[in-house]
Amino acid sequence: MSIAAPMDTRTVVEELLHRIGEGDPERIAELYAERGDWKLAWPEAEHGRPATPWIRQRSTRADAAAHYRELAEHHVPEHVATEVERILIDGNDAVVLGEIRQTARPTGRAYRARFALHLTVEDGLVTRHHVYEDSLAVAQAFETEHQ
Repeated sequence: MSIAAPMDTRTVVEELLHRIGEGDPERIAELYAERGDWKLAWPEAEHGRPATPWIRQRSTRADAAAHYRELAEHHVPEHVATEVERILIDGNDAVVLGEIRQTARPTGRAYRARFALHLTVEDGLVTRHHVYEDSLAVAQAFETEHQ
């Protein structure tokens, strides 16, 4: 009996992007290690950022599933699109470059945001998930008149 070798970096990244596109948080989270290095945060606001709760530090597979659930809850599903322009691979590291197009559910405002996603894959699982995005575009889409 042979044990299947872990998937290589490109295969894991492409499968992760496919699952993100399908939108099932539990299936997406299966590709993350039990513990990992997750960075998707803005500078700390004095009273937090209740309009964008998915934008925060994470460290576990369960956190990854929660991230994708919260992201879906705050956007209009019919108006979500992501264009992946490049996937760059260097050993266990990958960088995904592209643009997201979404509509904020609370305000109905559409936005576009450029992003770079730095992933590290070890033993067939994502151990690093660092997102660098146009946070101003996201923040403005969720701004209410009273902020």
